[in-house]
Amino acid sequence: MSLDTSEVPPPRKRVQGGKATSEVVLSAHAGGNAELFRQILELHVPPGALVADVTFGQGVFWRQVPEGRYRVLRSDLATGTDCRALPYANASLDAVVLDPPYMEGLLREKVETRGGQGSHAGLRGWYAAGGDGEAPGGGRWHQAVLDLYLQAGQEARRVLRDHGLLLVKCQDEVSANRQELTHVQIVVGLEAMGFYARDLFVLVRSNRPAVARLKRQVHARKNHSYFLVFQKVPASQKVARYRTRDLPPATG
Repeated sequence: MSLDTSEVPPPRKRVQGGKATSEVVLSAHAGGNAELFRQILELHVPPGALVADVTFGQGVFWRQVPEGRYRVLRSDLATGTDCRALPYANASLDAVVLDPPYMEGLLREKVETRGGQGSHAGLRGWYAAGGDGEAPGGGRWHQAVLDLYLQAGQEARRVLRDHGLLLVKCQDEVSANRQELTHVQIVVGLEAMGFYARDLFVLVRSNRPAVARLKRQVHARKNHSYFLVFQKVPASQKVARYRTRDLPPATG
């Protein structure tokens, strides 16, 4: 007995959503901090979010962000706020922006050998071992840099609500003739605290770095830095099983 299939409609074809475009945010960018930072916010942080920039400085990151798009809490050491001891309540923020000194030369104990050029010159005296402020974690050389990031990350976790975002600026360095992949160390350290590494961006300098004195080059000179985007995983969940999710609306 054969079945009459003349009245059976053909199966519907699956139609893919979305549209073809090349206008997407890329992981590698050549240029300045402000343009890339704006793109990162647009991709990851919803409008109206409460964002604390805890190393605000001159506000370079925010120069291309439309005024009023976010509720921004601006603080740094000049305002009396240490990124390792924030004045905000537990689980009260949607996002935290962190950009501390990321070269060990800024944290050296002896003033005569301490670095101080660039955008972090104003922070060196506060975070430097033996300077005006407390040495971060008591570590030396590159360890002082990593201690600073991780202590600030622990404090960011306290003030972020579940699934909140931590935006970190960092750069790898060579310290004491040792290659230090700072961005990897930060990812590993923050993951152990309960942060999920949601995204990574590479920012390449538009000009070539100059070297004052060079006898023999041993390592490649760094001409790029990173923006890392982390998401706070609730204490009840495992980081290894967490998946990227939108920042849920705040309650209350």
